[in-house]
Amino acid sequence: MSTNHNTPVHYDAVVIGAGFAGMYMLYKLRQLGLTARVYERGDDVGGTWYWNRYPGARCDVESLEYCYSFDPELEQEWEWTERYPGQPEILRYAQHVAERYDLYRDIQFNTMVTKAAYDDETGHWHVSSAPAVNHIDHNHAPNQDDTDHVTAQYLITAVGCLSSSNVPDIAGIDTFRGEVCHTGRYPKEGIDFAGKRVGIIGTGSSGIQAIPVIAETAEHLTVFQRTPQYAIPARNHPLDPVEQAEVKADYHRLREQNKTQQGALGARFDWNEGSVLDVEVEEAFKEFEARWDIGGFAFLGAYSDIARTPEANHVAADFVKEKIRETVKDPDVAERLIPTTYIGCKRLVLDTDYFVTFNRDNVSLVDISENVIDEITPDGVRLTDGTHYDLDVIVFATGYDAMTGSLLRINIQGRGGLPLAEQWYAGPRTYLGLGVPEFPNMFTITGPGSPSVLANMIVCIEQHVDWIGECIDHMRSNGHSHIEATEEATEAWVDHVNLVASYTLYPTCNSWYLGANIPGKTRVFMPLPGFPDYAKKCEEVAAAGYEGFNLTH
Repeated sequence: MSTNHNTPVHYDAVVIGAGFAGMYMLYKLRQLGLTARVYERGDDVGGTWYWNRYPGARCDVESLEYCYSFDPELEQEWEWTERYPGQPEILRYAQHVAERYDLYRDIQFNTMVTKAAYDDETGHWHVSSAPAVNHIDHNHAPNQDDTDHVTAQYLITAVGCLSSSNVPDIAGIDTFRGEVCHTGRYPKEGIDFAGKRVGIIGTGSSGIQAIPVIAETAEHLTVFQRTPQYAIPARNHPLDPVEQAEVKADYHRLREQNKTQQGALGARFDWNEGSVLDVEVEEAFKEFEARWDIGGFAFLGAYSDIARTPEANHVAADFVKEKIRETVKDPDVAERLIPTTYIGCKRLVLDTDYFVTFNRDNVSLVDISENVIDEITPDGVRLTDGTHYDLDVIVFATGYDAMTGSLLRINIQGRGGLPLAEQWYAGPRTYLGLGVPEFPNMFTITGPGSPSVLANMIVCIEQHVDWIGECIDHMRSNGHSHIEATEEATEAWVDHVNLVASYTLYPTCNSWYLGANIPGKTRVFMPLPGFPDYAKKCEEVAAAGYEGFNLTH
């Protein structure tokens, strides 16, 4: 939809992103009787699950829990096929939701928001957009001239926490003659690895999922690893129709139970409140073995102190290290795959045949923690010691500029033209992960300072969208036209997030939770551990007349 620059169309709200957050936000805004426009870079809904099409892409939250709960009819009609849904099935689900609620008509696809500026005089947001650029790295995408301008009372960001691909700045990347892709921007048509020498750089969750699948057809796969990761078997399998029917028969109870869990998931499994230090190692290992066989995040629920104390964490980590040594036949390769960090301080990866893949003759592991990649040549990759690896395909599995990257790549300006990047120069500062001082009527769905990536994202999204919807409804009912987080409440909230994180082992890792994977990015622990306490705080803020926010007429 193109508009005349002199008479821009006005909406009650502009939403950036058409993933699960953007779609539900649009649904909620319509319920309130508001007009809305959603802008989306891709050519379809799905967000993260639109872009992440790499081989083996799969959610690490069980399908029966990784879905909307706002409509009981939707819950009952959709049938999942696997315990952990793969990318194609999640995308089909997103498309089904968009069609079922007629969301497509208010979404403008193939469009990137280039600028969103708050106008102090009118109190409106001016939003500029341009045709999207199909570029491997959205952080360095070519500039485009604005072609569309609209205004809105509310600016709602639904850009996703893991949607801004991080491509390392390696010399020579543009000279490579073969195929290059990033797992977060994988080509729709796919890549045929048959008979090809493939190099994959990175062993985070996307790399760990892709490596076993690529190895099945590649002539040779070279895995370039900087930091070894812990991985727990997913134990994915076709979903039993009887199990699915049992869950659906009492879906509401499961949803409510999940909201009491720290990660807003896993209520169907037992979470032990005891300490691993109160039992003998042999007994602890038996418990870990049982949960290893179950698969998934149930492993971390074996004992309550695994994520909090080094001594307890070591016991769990030692169990996984033994599993790696048992699985990988070459002792040298096994040792290179052994992590040195605390287990769980980075998001625990669920895998399918990851470690056993290194027993294949066509797979080799290259440690680049010290002997780093010096350059990409026309024919492959060269390390600092001069070793060259001839390759036909390079896959970057190097993750994302998490939590803030997708927001900061947009030129968002608050009061007086204040850039969001300047407001966050020392790290992201939000109140509840929802509001930012000096940025009136801007809501950040699952923004930094909220549980987001430390929990079931669908639950977090619904909680945020419902809160935003109720807030806007409250404003309209009480004659308020503007809401803005106060500086005092924001400072107190940032301190609170850091305090809560300090009681865990999360900050000990150089992880994307802190932005440590992005050169030059200020290291601040961004998500808040603990969904139930957070949701309760949000309810208390709303009940107190949106305490910590300034509401004005």
